[in-house]
Amino acid sequence: MATIKCTKCGAPVEIEPGNKFVRCTYCDSQMYIDKSGAGFFYILEFKLDETAATGVFRRWAAGSVMAKNLDKDAKIFKAIPQYFPVYMFKRDVDGREVVYVEPAKSTSLPGMHNLKVPPGDIKIFDQHYKIPQNIQVIQPELEMMAYFNSLPGKPKEQALVYFPIWYMEYNYQGQIYSVVIDGSSGEVFADRFPTRGSAPYMVVAAIGFALYAIYGIVAWWNLKIGLIAMGITVPVIFATGYLVAKKW
Repeated sequence: MATIKCTKCGAPVEIEPGNKFVRCTYCDSQMYIDKSGAGFFYILEFKLDETAATGVFRRWAAGSVMAKNLDKDAKIFKAIPQYFPVYMFKRDVDGREVVYVEPAKSTSLPGMHNLKVPPGDIKIFDQHYKIPQNIQVIQPELEMMAYFNSLPGKPKEQALVYFPIWYMEYNYQGQIYSVVIDGSSGEVFADRFPTRGSAPYMVVAAIGFALYAIYGIVAWWNLKIGLIAMGITVPVIFATGYLVAKKW
């Protein structure tokens, strides 16, 4: 049986071979152990419940590039709160402290390489923090050492952080899509989502361009007639664009 020092109080802690998590019997802190040694085990609290996360999704789905009425017609059928494991590396890069966050588990979920850990919100996992039973806790699979050679600068601190996310799946017009919502900041990550069709807008733009080209020729021949024609066409083009936006 090996013995390490607690990263919080310095007391000796015995670890069983193969164990990745160990709790200090003196200060009750929990640590994460891998081949690189012992590091703090942090957790970041959820700031969004399911209602708030659904609201974030609806606002995101109402964006200008999204399919029309996606925010209203998308049927969310899965909303799972998860603690996803990431490694937080604090590095000294040219005299500046830079924080890098990398996933501790292989995943195809979008955004897992773009998470940001707010330094003031993370908590050391100890007896004071209880994870609610409805939240899935995903176990790390990758070792910290897998990232060491790709990180710049000199190491200052490394830690395992359980990051709060909402994993959602929704149905839109018979197609299934997934989205990840940062349970702390509300940032939305999605690799694939229904978008608004551009063809109708291109048709309106092409017609408008062609008409104004013709009116330019007419104005060169008779300025008054050309300006009148342009004045009549402008509201028509705008009205057509508005109708296209409402329909598509």
